Order: sequence, then structure tokens, then C-alpha cells
Amino acid sequence: MTTNNWPIGQWTTDLFDCWDDPSLCVKTCFCPCVTIGEVVEMLDQGTTSKGHACLLAYAMGSIHCGWIYGRRYRRKLREMFKLPESPYSDTLISCCCCVCGISQEYRELKNRGADPSLGWEGNAEKWKREGVKVPPIPTSSMTR
Repeated sequence: MTTNNWPIGQWTTDLFDCWDDPSLCVKTCFCPCVTIGEVVEMLDQGTTSKGHACLLAYAMGSIHCGWIYGRRYRRKLREMFKLPESPYSDTLISCCCCVCGISQEYRELKNRGADPSLGWEGNAEKWKREGVKVPPIPTSSMTR
């Protein structure tokens, strides 16, 4: 599936649909840093590795600041797909429902045609094999 299959400005999955993918839910409950590492690598388009993001999320979580990291990437995902910050704020979700939020972000990427478990390079290869001309994740178009 690509971004074109989903209406711009609408989530494709609800915050509390965690059990739609039971294995993701269990992985995120016990190893949230791994899931967030996969999400971050996709949102940063491979410039931040899954391992680096995982370690940073773990370090920030150990000093009770993981919500700051989570909030940053939740906002980035919302801005990328023009998703609403509702029914709850990014801060509230990152503080109080982080497992549900991280799972939702992962499912959102997957529903829009990216598989975070493959990493950015793995997805790029998959899209190339499938003949996808425009990746489902909007790429930055910054120029100098």
C-alpha cells in the first residue's frame, strides 16, 4: 500500500488498536526501544540507524526523559503525513501511553507502505523491486 491509498490528514490506525498486530504489541511492551529505533530510522530516512536510535531511546528512558524523544518523532510522523494531534497531544501520548503511541506509529508506517522492520535501505530495495517510483514516505527536498 502506498500513501495514495489513505486520505491525507487521517490516521489509518487508532491509538488503542495495539492488538491488531499482537507480535508488535508484545515486542513494544517488552522492548520499546527496538520498536522506536525502527520507527526513527524510517522517519529519518536512514540517517539515524535503528541501533543508534534504540540506544538513545534507552538512555533517555533510563533518566525518565524518553517521552521527549518519543514526542519528537511522533510529531515528525504527523507532520510528514499531515495527521491531526488528536484526540490527545503528542506529549500526553509519549508520557502516558508510550507503548500504544509507538505501536500506532509503527502500524501507520506499515499501512502507508513502509516496513520499519526492514530499515530504510531494506525498504528502498523493496520499493525498487516493486517499481515504486515515489516512496510512500515523503523524502526531504532540501537543496543548497
